[in-house]
Amino acid sequence: ENNLDLNQDFIFIGPSHNFRSTEINAVLGISQLKKLDTNNLSRISNFEYFVGKLDSKKYFTDFNMHGQCNYAFIIIMKKPNFVLRDRIENTLRKNGIEFRRGLSGGGNQLRQPFFKDKNIDYDDFKNVDHIHNFSWYVGNYPSLEIEKIDNLIEIFNEV
Repeated sequence: ENNLDLNQDFIFIGPSHNFRSTEINAVLGISQLKKLDTNNLSRISNFEYFVGKLDSKKYFTDFNMHGQCNYAFIIIMKKPNFVLRDRIENTLRKNGIEFRRGLSGGGNQLRQPFFKDKNIDYDDFKNVDHIHNFSWYVGNYPSLEIEKIDNLIEIFNEV
């Protein structure tokens, strides 16, 4: 009911760090290190394929990928359009595609409850607010099939 402008899965009552690892997570992480380079190459290839076919008239596609490996496909609308945004999100949900709006971290942190008493003018942070409202990320995992990437591209380009 409160904070309707935030992703309800990512509302933070106070500023902090995000430390959630446990010993079992560490063991699993260490066991994955031998696959890291191969998995990173797959993610890079997936992302380059995805962004290469994304409609550059609607979305930002000029990412500096030198030395980068994305765990997610980053989608940022060029122009604000709440109707189109909602239509895209409904189509993603209808197709069972998990996504997060606002990229990682729940979007514009200045909108979180712990900043509500700071009298922040969001117009001073237009780019951050644009990302908050008109961007998403969708998981990019190493074994992702090209058909699923093509389906995702089609949704974003055709909706």
